Amino acid sequence: MDNMCEDRAMTVFAGDGRHRVAVLVRDRMLPFELGIVHRLFGQARSAAGEPLYEVVTCALVAGEIRTDTDFTVTVAHGPEALAEADTVFVPGAESDRAPGAGPLEPALAAALARVRPGARVASICTGSFVLARAGLLAGRRATTHWRSSARFRERFPDVAFDPGVLYTDDDGVLTSAGAAAGIDLCLHMIRSDHGADVAGEVARGTVVPPHREGGQAQYITRPLPEPAVSSTARARAWALANLHRPLTLRELAAQESTSTRTFTRRFREEIGTSPGRWLTRQRVERACTLLERTDLPVEEIATDAGFGTAGSMRLHLQAELGVSPTAYRATFRGRG
Repeated sequence: MDNMCEDRAMTVFAGDGRHRVAVLVRDRMLPFELGIVHRLFGQARSAAGEPLYEVVTCALVAGEIRTDTDFTVTVAHGPEALAEADTVFVPGAESDRAPGAGPLEPALAAALARVRPGARVASICTGSFVLARAGLLAGRRATTHWRSSARFRERFPDVAFDPGVLYTDDDGVLTSAGAAAGIDLCLHMIRSDHGADVAGEVARGTVVPPHREGGQAQYITRPLPEPAVSSTARARAWALANLHRPLTLRELAAQESTSTRTFTRRFREEIGTSPGRWLTRQRVERACTLLERTDLPVEEIATDAGFGTAGSMRLHLQAELGVSPTAYRATFRGRG
């Protein structure tokens, strides 16, 4: 039987050089989370229009899998698909919400044992409970849906748990918060693999923002104020149009005709971070885009992004991304 499974594994993927993504679904799966992976990775194309990923769905046993809704999903592949995958996704399932945190079921543990060394492993929503129970998150930074945060922290004290972020990426083991944060995680992975242009096209095709910072707050604890009264959209649009020059909190508040104190409070309520933090992130994003898409000198990019000097931009990229502008350009332009 084992030999038969290994033989089947060779036929799961086309073997045409595309990055192979396997999505492991379980009984009472959340179908939206499965669709996210197929939709986003399935849209990624090279400059020549060729698909960059091949995505397959697998289960502990091939066949009909129940969802948490009133329909089922027929899965063609068993766990043998995991052995050939470059990236493995574990979406959430209804069983993740059950009390108790014992060892993985033998079938699930055996399936995850098939994941080859060096493969990237990611979870969506409460799929992080599976990665933690398998010992894949020990000592690593991770997150999950905010409703499950307290339970996750209690069950897995050996995980560097961060309850307030959209997703985490710890050296090839990635987790995301609620289902929609899985979109952000997938775009982050596509961007890491192939650069901003490819990820941007996928985002446009899905009609979602091309990038939300992984450290952005998961949710807002207070109701959003009425947009007509409190939206900071005009100030943010103005800031993006003037990113090349120094910007002050007073100038931003003036765009909304409010005090700096009120503006800061509304900004945090709406965006989940401070105006200064958001502005720095936009400058970093502008710099990264120019590093990837142009041959402009670093000094000119620093000016355009509003950092003023190449030294200042270097410090900010190092703090935000852990790399220098030169290293970032070499890495992402090379991958693209």
